Amino acid sequence: MNSLRTTAIAFTLAGLTLTSQSAPPPGLVDFGKFVGPKHGEFIEVNIGKPLISIVTRIVQKSESEAAEVLKGLERVRVNVIGLDDENRADMQERVTAIRSKLDEEGWEPIVTVKDKADDVSVYLKMRGEEAVEGIVVTILEGTRQAVLINIVGNIQPEKIAMIGEKLNIPTLKKASAALKK
Repeated sequence: MNSLRTTAIAFTLAGLTLTSQSAPPPGLVDFGKFVGPKHGEFIEVNIGKPLISIVTRIVQKSESEAAEVLKGLERVRVNVIGLDDENRADMQERVTAIRSKLDEEGWEPIVTVKDKADDVSVYLKMRGEEAVEGIVVTILEGTRQAVLINIVGNIQPEKIAMIGEKLNIPTLKKASAALKK
């Protein structure tokens, strides 16, 4: 009887451990898979914690402020999809669906810019009043391209341009400019 109880407890703890390890971070958004256009730009960047840790160690001594920003990150995903006649409507629908899902899941829309050419939205996933767990930026640059960015971790929104600089992702610099508007 005692060994049966011990075995049950062990399986329960193992299950809890596996569940907690497989749960995605709260700021992570699944944009799905993308196929590039037949003609045009297609960029996909997925940077996980191991690479972010390496970059953090490299810049630690020379740029301690940048290292502190990077240290809090778990993942950065950037997709840039050139638009053409074949994928434009699908990408516009996809961006609209992503924004709707973020609204439903309680993400805070902090920037919305719509003008003749561009349609930009920036969302934050907050933990309490001070911590940002995720940032999602969706950009439709007219009929030219769609840009989707997800930054996950303990994030300081005003430091997004620095993240883009250190990880060599120019699109993050553009997103930082949108946050300042």
